[in-house]
Amino acid sequence: MKKLILNFLFSTCFVLFVFAQDTTKVKKDDIQKENQIEEVKIIKQKKAIEQKPDRTIFNISDQPNLNAGTLMETIKQLPGLISSDVAGMMYQGKQLEVFLDGRPLNISSLELNSFLEGMPANSVERIEVITQPGAEFPATSGGAILNIITNRNAKKYLSATYTSSSAFNTYDTSRFRTYNSVLLNAKNKYFGWQLNFGQNYRENATWSEFLNTSSNTILSKVESDKINRSQFLKSGITFDINKDRLLLNYDINVANSDSETEGFGLGFVTSDKGKSHNTRQDATITYQKRFDDKSQKLDFVFNYNNNKNDFNLFSNVFRNAVLDNFSNQNYYNGKFDYSQGLRILDEGKVSFGALYEKLLFEAENFGSINLDYQRTTASTYLEFQAKYNKFDFILGSRAEKYEINGKTTTVDLIPFDQFRWFPNATVQYNLSPQIFLNMNYNKKITLPSTSALNPNNTTYQNQNLNSVGNPNLQPTIFDNFEVKISAFDYAYLGYNLSSAKNQVVQQVSLNGNLVQSSNFNVSEVKIHNFNFALPLPYMLFTKGLKETMKFDFNPDKINFLYLYTGYQLHQIPNLETKGFWNLNLMSQIILPKDIKFITEFGFITSGGNYFYFVADKPFNNYLDMTFSKKFLKDQLTVTIFGDDIFNMNRSLFRPINDPLLSYNKSDTRKFGFTINYKLPTKNKAAKIEQNILKDDKKEEGTVIGN
Repeated sequence: MKKLILNFLFSTCFVLFVFAQDTTKVKKDDIQKENQIEEVKIIKQKKAIEQKPDRTIFNISDQPNLNAGTLMETIKQLPGLISSDVAGMMYQGKQLEVFLDGRPLNISSLELNSFLEGMPANSVERIEVITQPGAEFPATSGGAILNIITNRNAKKYLSATYTSSSAFNTYDTSRFRTYNSVLLNAKNKYFGWQLNFGQNYRENATWSEFLNTSSNTILSKVESDKINRSQFLKSGITFDINKDRLLLNYDINVANSDSETEGFGLGFVTSDKGKSHNTRQDATITYQKRFDDKSQKLDFVFNYNNNKNDFNLFSNVFRNAVLDNFSNQNYYNGKFDYSQGLRILDEGKVSFGALYEKLLFEAENFGSINLDYQRTTASTYLEFQAKYNKFDFILGSRAEKYEINGKTTTVDLIPFDQFRWFPNATVQYNLSPQIFLNMNYNKKITLPSTSALNPNNTTYQNQNLNSVGNPNLQPTIFDNFEVKISAFDYAYLGYNLSSAKNQVVQQVSLNGNLVQSSNFNVSEVKIHNFNFALPLPYMLFTKGLKETMKFDFNPDKINFLYLYTGYQLHQIPNLETKGFWNLNLMSQIILPKDIKFITEFGFITSGGNYFYFVADKPFNNYLDMTFSKKFLKDQLTVTIFGDDIFNMNRSLFRPINDPLLSYNKSDTRKFGFTINYKLPTKNKAAKIEQNILKDDKKEEGTVIGN
């Protein structure tokens, strides 16, 4: 292991230092004889991937290969991230909690997929995967946080950007998809505002099958055609009150889906029509108190969120309603955060705060309430940060009090009334300004999602296929350990262990001819994850290391290959398990006329255990290609793309306890184009950009989000 680490450091020090460039260039115009203010133009080159001590940041807005489709399609391409119906959403072995602009989405796992599929990737600035959430984040964030940042810079003039993307595919028939969005923003000395709105139209198909392998009998084979329509609006306004700031935000997402499903299996033939409607609204008030001491900050946040979901399934054969399920969720949140610098060691900081939240969830079946669920959380935290010589230290603690109760139509839920303590600690040794060794421990908790608790079926079902929730699921407690060596933002070598008690996992069982899917708690699960990432300039292979090191260039303007590989092993009591490999390759080649050609390849090996499932064939297997070019002084960007060109992306899983094989395939192969146009302005102030996004852990100062 020691030899491996030394070789890693040696190679990255000599090969990757060429990626370490100054990101800011300042150009000053000639000063006229009259006393005029200098005009300064600031150009900031964003990095595609940034490694920080507690998070990995993926720049989405400037990468045509990532912002051409839906946000869900983008997330599945992020190196190290696994998103599937079986494994859920995980990053380097850690279960992910999804945040939007720094706030939890607070929607169930099934609704999360629909939400991400209905959100265009071109409406996102960047995605942060916070692998080491400290005490300031709720302990319910689980192993890691996926934070979707949609904010943009506010400028001292009105600016507008229009983005449109269209794609098609041809399987049994042709299907079309289109996304459109408009971003408006402006700022003056009194207030700033932003408005981002758009729509998504998506025609797609899925094919699924359950096979009884002992009798070689098809229990259920389904082909579904869906039309998804969604609209979103994000608005924000900020007022500067002396040094303080008041932010008001309102977001709304509306999604509608229609489906036509044909199915058959042992003993049945069916034809069904499905309809679903989802409305999510979110309102936030944030007051940021600032002091003469720049390190002293006090924030107050009040948030209300409402999420309604209506799902119906109608049988064309029997001419009756099969499912009529509705859910309504209300979420209330209030918190404050305070931080101040400390004279401790070389440099220090203390942060503390408190939070109170309440969640109310009701589920209805054919108009009758069959689940009434309530959750109240009160918490407080204290965290210290310090620097000494080449060491950085973080030591924090969070205390949370939970009161969870509810009832179904027949019984009361098992109550969860507990007080828990969640410590976290990080030590980082900085070998150089851009190479560091990081070690971290934190304890977290994950509360069961409302979709896992919901006793109603909110997905497709037929005579041999059913899916139900488990209202008696208990929270999962995580102990997370991680060690990582990172160099020059793009390269790293790491290992993490996530030990979970009462892990919630999906179970598929066979009862006669009925395939039933549900969730249950496993007493203990340990997830081991080893990961490695390294960028390699193609120049290294053609000119050698000596010539490569003579160049001073921007990584965004060179030809290179980015390699990510990870190995993951799930340890489950009384079960012999095998690990699996996750491989991602991304190649960038600059063609003549500054045309950027990007190729991405993803692959997850078969034979490994994903909790209680085994992959029969490799999955998340794709090859994507993208060509992009900028025109009109970089105001217009045109992208042509092809996703899953060889139609390899599908999944085949076997549950370990039953003779079943499940097959799932969607129309992932598609071709299309995207245009992004920034409307020009004649305002001279347009050359001065005031970035209201601070490079701070809490992303303070944004117009949209807190």
